[in-house]
Amino acid sequence: MTDLTPTGNIALLIDADNASPSAIDPVLTVLAELGTVNIRRVYGNWRKQALKGWADMTLKHGIEPYQQFDITKGKNATDMRMTIDAMDLLFRGRVTGFGILSSDSDFMPLAMRIRQDGLPVYGFGTDRTPEGFREACTRFIDVSALVKSHEAEASESADATKNQGESGVDSDLLRLLIDAYNAAKRDERGFASLSEVGKRAGNRSSFDTRNFGYARLSDLIEAVPNFQIERRDNGQIFVKRLR
Repeated sequence: MTDLTPTGNIALLIDADNASPSAIDPVLTVLAELGTVNIRRVYGNWRKQALKGWADMTLKHGIEPYQQFDITKGKNATDMRMTIDAMDLLFRGRVTGFGILSSDSDFMPLAMRIRQDGLPVYGFGTDRTPEGFREACTRFIDVSALVKSHEAEASESADATKNQGESGVDSDLLRLLIDAYNAAKRDERGFASLSEVGKRAGNRSSFDTRNFGYARLSDLIEAVPNFQIERRDNGQIFVKRLR
């Protein structure tokens, strides 16, 4: 995908036993604030029927599943495995930020250790997540509120795509662009940086504008009547949603 500036290398580690697969889309969109989520891992005992939702997400979002058997009945070793892998990634020196999707307080020491190396840690969990883990993260986000907001925006996006036939733009692509715009920071006139919109869209999907017949993201956006492009004196391109 073009029209994007280089971004950080972000690792998202998911505790499948303590996280809902419905949160993955908005979580990836939020993590675009830090960079591109190139490392995506989900940990759990895949023998459990309860994890089927996460198993289905691994292909859709390019998430690598890690098997961790329950060594002792009533307990799991997922948190230990995630912590070991996180420290391996930290010491390799190529990751610039972490996302931890879990409501387990056991990850508080991990978040604190990562931050001691100057790297941001975004935590994602429920409103029942213990305060220790919340405060250990650079930012902690309540996934229930995040999902609710995402569903409302998705409904709005669906309404906007009803007339997509007249623009010739695929409805899924249009929904992705609208979601990315809604998540981006906007100025007082409602314009968002095209670079940020592209970065947020790219974190959720591997789409390339050339697959739709356009050399650059700006060309694609200009062809969609739902958006307006503005080129400013500093050479930057901004985009505003019209409907």
